[in-house]
Amino acid sequence: MHELLRRARILRCDAADPGQAFRHRLRIGVIVAVLIFLVSTFG
Repeated sequence: MHELLRRARILRCDAADPGQAFRHRLRIGVIVAVLIFLVSTFG
């Protein structure tokens, strides 16, 4: 569990620019969606 929380902290974006934070969240969301798709298709 500690390892999972450490990895989640790495993914955080503490940018002051809202546009940059939005792009970061969008990228992470797309990556998670692709991983879910791959696992559901091939797993």
